[in-house]
Amino acid sequence: MVEEIELYLDEAKQLMDQSLSHVHQAFAKIRAGKATPNMLDGLMVEYYGNSTPINQVASITTPDARTIMIKPWEKNLLSEIERGIMNSDLGLNPQNDGELIRLNIPPLTEERRVQLVKQAKSEAENGKISIRNVRKDTNDSIKDLLKENVSEDEVKRGEDKVQELTDQYTAKVESVFQTKEKEIMTV
Repeated sequence: MVEEIELYLDEAKQLMDQSLSHVHQAFAKIRAGKATPNMLDGLMVEYYGNSTPINQVASITTPDARTIMIKPWEKNLLSEIERGIMNSDLGLNPQNDGELIRLNIPPLTEERRVQLVKQAKSEAENGKISIRNVRKDTNDSIKDLLKENVSEDEVKRGEDKVQELTDQYTAKVESVFQTKEKEIMTV
């Protein structure tokens, strides 16, 4: 029966890894004043009647720290990409020269930096909540093993291991947040 507790712990670790990965993805979308292609992740454009991720219809490069260049594989997509950027919540103004689209990333104001830190903190908190939910579900599953004649000591040891995992992953999320905060606040 102890094997079942180990299985629950492995599953909890995988779910916590997913939560941490989600936090990393969310942070990648929060711009820190520096142009990166992954700022456009999640941006969808109309492509032959289908909503398609922008990175599947164009190449996205950053020639310098303040510019993103988008070169569509088909010129007729320029207006669709432009429309997609303008309708997004990126707050960027696309410049279309008939060949490619340039996005100039303005320097961040102090007020905007504080907003971005709040957004990052919110994402970090969501990650921690997700990790705590995994802990709760795993502990519930482990407690159910009491009905299957697993000793209370084994259940307690399992719960302690789940708490250790929770503490480790919460610390990782906090560390990632602090790194992102420093990146955002650096002028």
